[in-house]
Amino acid sequence: MGMQSEESGSNQGSGARPLATMLAVMAGLIRLIPHIPNFAPVGGLGLFAGARLRSWQAFALALGIRLLTDTLLLVIYGFTTEPILYLSDLPFVYLSLALNVLLGRLLTRTESPWRIGVLTLVASVQFFLLTNFGTWLVTPDMYSHNLAGLLECYAMGLEFYRNTFLSDFAYAGALFGLHALLSRTVFQSERVVALAEGTGEA
Repeated sequence: MGMQSEESGSNQGSGARPLATMLAVMAGLIRLIPHIPNFAPVGGLGLFAGARLRSWQAFALALGIRLLTDTLLLVIYGFTTEPILYLSDLPFVYLSLALNVLLGRLLTRTESPWRIGVLTLVASVQFFLLTNFGTWLVTPDMYSHNLAGLLECYAMGLEFYRNTFLSDFAYAGALFGLHALLSRTVFQSERVVALAEGTGEA
């Protein structure tokens, strides 16, 4: 038991987490496949990366995959909305993704479905609030810059948020669930219990 814990801690200390990395990359690339509007893995990916990768890896991978897929989507499909609006919204989208990674850091030592569910809810809601605030802020021609205009922007965003909300839970559940399963069978050095026993950074 002691030898197993020492070995697990050593593996975590090396920083190599191939299972978590592979799942995060696969989830991110799903954005390139045609899917239901707003049913994308972005929210779940940020939370999962923050929970199962080292902090610098989580930020680099989550933000890097988002940047890569944004670029490829623009090259392949072009702008599906007004380009100025799309580009002006991006800083808020990336900030929201970074916040999801930070929220994921609260899950590094747990596989509790309740905790994961609560943090997924928080991550999803902050995305809705922050990105719609960004839309309201950068589009004075669409919404008046007062409380009424902000509330109108949030009300208009609810229609699009439904699929985002569902996808956040679907992808977070799939990513955390697959990691829990595979870390018990194939990638045992990445088990969350091993992370807790290791002496390095979680």
